Amino acid sequence: MADKIKILYIDDEKDNLTGFKASFRLDYQVFTSINIPGAIEHLVNHPDIRVIFCDQRMPLRTGVEFFEEIRTTFPLPMRILLTGYTDIEAVIDSINRGNIFRFVKKPWDEAEIISAIEEANKFYLANSMLSIKNDELQKAYSELDKFAYSVSHDIRGPLSGVLGAINVAREMYDIAEMKEMLFLMEKSLKKLDTYILSMHDYYSLQRGELQISDIDFNSLIDEFKHIYTAFADTSNINFKISINQHESFRNDAAPLKLILNNLLSNAFKYQNKHNSVKEVELIIDVRKGVAIIQVKDTGIGILGNHIGEIFNLFYRASSQDAGSGFGLYNVKSALLKLNGQIEVNSILDKGTTFKVTLPTK
Repeated sequence: MADKIKILYIDDEKDNLTGFKASFRLDYQVFTSINIPGAIEHLVNHPDIRVIFCDQRMPLRTGVEFFEEIRTTFPLPMRILLTGYTDIEAVIDSINRGNIFRFVKKPWDEAEIISAIEEANKFYLANSMLSIKNDELQKAYSELDKFAYSVSHDIRGPLSGVLGAINVAREMYDIAEMKEMLFLMEKSLKKLDTYILSMHDYYSLQRGELQISDIDFNSLIDEFKHIYTAFADTSNINFKISINQHESFRNDAAPLKLILNNLLSNAFKYQNKHNSVKEVELIIDVRKGVAIIQVKDTGIGILGNHIGEIFNLFYRASSQDAGSGFGLYNVKSALLKLNGQIEVNSILDKGTTFKVTLPTK
């Protein structure tokens, strides 16, 4: 039943409804209604109805008027008008308004109804795909707009910083001052490098296929441990790691590393500078085919009204050590590929916890 095409038939004559359902119920999932309110209720309860048949001569409203009414609220179902020879003006009116896919003469013939359904279903599928592609295209345009702005801001900004430092350095003869300029240049170039790497991660996630392998979290975390331990030591941050894995776990290591790296990077980057005790904690627990990864920090926190936005492309919730706006968007994209989920709990000026849940593959 779930695979059958869903059809709605509206007619104010009960015998017609009974006959229609009896004729087509084996091949299609048929809904019937003796009036327009009942038809609208079916459309609300079954948004995947693909074809609507409606008799032109309905009480209160004609079939044409009904199709006109539902055109904007239920645009996808294909609309077919049932009409007699005497209603040719209504047919022309309906076609001119663009409300119907086609019309069928009454009394209807089974072969003609089946032909109308099959033809309408092809158009329904084509229109549905077109709607999906339009949504994807709109999303792509939106991301392109944001990308154009980000390129001008996040790439040109560091380059301008380097060029400015070079111009200042030309007039310098003191070695200490020149070293200071070199430090500023290095800082700008590192920011640019981080941005380019984030863009690479973004496009790799969009285009790459999954490469499933056995994941040993102890070995995986070793790659990050020396980097973030050194950072923690120089920044006076207590970095704690707890891994509990006593069973095999299979997944794609590349997006998994991306998730861990971005979450850990943010946890260190957005520490509350006023806290006397700064801490980042990574907890990984694997059991019953599910890995739960938690990254906790004592950072600046995230405002409640920003939590729903932080995974959007180029969104920045804080001006402190502003990033590229790719990080958490890439985390979300990676989790979509891995069929994972993420939860965020945060208290302003107290800290944030990201909890990732990933199934084994």
